[in-house]
Amino acid sequence: MTINWEIKELKLKETFSISYGNYDKREALLVRLSHLNRHGYGECVAIDYYHIDLKRFIIKLKEIQPLLEKQKIIHPADFFLFLSTLDLHPFLLSALDCAYWDLFGKLENKSFTELNQIPSESLAESSITISVADIDEQIRKIEKSSWNRFKVKCKGLDKNNIEQLLRLNRDIALDSNASFTDQDCLWLQEYEMGSQFSYLEQPRPVGAYKILNKKGFANWMADEDAQNLNSLEELLPYYKSVNIKLMKCGGLTPALEMIRKAKELGYKTMIGCMTESTVGISAGCVLAGLTDFADLDGANLISNDYASGNFVKNGNIILSGKPGLGIEL
Repeated sequence: MTINWEIKELKLKETFSISYGNYDKREALLVRLSHLNRHGYGECVAIDYYHIDLKRFIIKLKEIQPLLEKQKIIHPADFFLFLSTLDLHPFLLSALDCAYWDLFGKLENKSFTELNQIPSESLAESSITISVADIDEQIRKIEKSSWNRFKVKCKGLDKNNIEQLLRLNRDIALDSNASFTDQDCLWLQEYEMGSQFSYLEQPRPVGAYKILNKKGFANWMADEDAQNLNSLEELLPYYKSVNIKLMKCGGLTPALEMIRKAKELGYKTMIGCMTESTVGISAGCVLAGLTDFADLDGANLISNDYASGNFVKNGNIILSGKPGLGIEL
């Protein structure tokens, strides 16, 4: 097995605004694992509020390259156990785990959903993100869109904006990216109409969730608070739902386990994404048969996608059915 990598620039179709800042582009690290003329692809992206440095990831890849290239083709679960010994950041771990699943499936001539017996029909429908903006601009984008589900980004809570969004009678979620105050959260979980939002994501900064009460009207969804399997039991009194992102938890292998555990504990689950090309989105799409929600619009937000595979059209997740994750450059 051989490994190659390169940094790609993802250009956004329009400025992406969230409470953390405004973005016109993202850098992505594309990883390729190859064997017998088959190629598997994985990806991770530089997110500043996660303090991701792709150059450090490349230094790590150069360090572990001899160990990776000595590996024989084994089951992806066993390969993940090997990766877990290498002290990798979850973002880089995810890129390698997804690339290996893609390669393994192509070598076996079976798709990821076949290999894991995951439903490939009646998939969760994806939302599309509406950036932070004036409420009139956000409403204009919603009304103009051909998508059915929306995740509206907000910076702080404006009760008038909340009421205007609810009057649209559309499938809308709110994502404050940790910009709500304790008082905002108390109001939302006591506000009966708040239950009309499909979910309210990561209202407070990481670790500041104890003001939340899952028994209120708000369907609180953990994002940055739910990094991995170990966080689920601790969050249970506070959140009804969890957003599982491959880069956060370390790839498809741990995501499968995290979804299973979350369901056992009674959570609603979502497969989410960041700003990613079709390489990253293809990996997320294969889990949509297991989750209640999906937010896989990342590749739809960029203008220079460099891959094909599984994709999302107007919210509908379309699996290619090809071996592995179906990714081609």
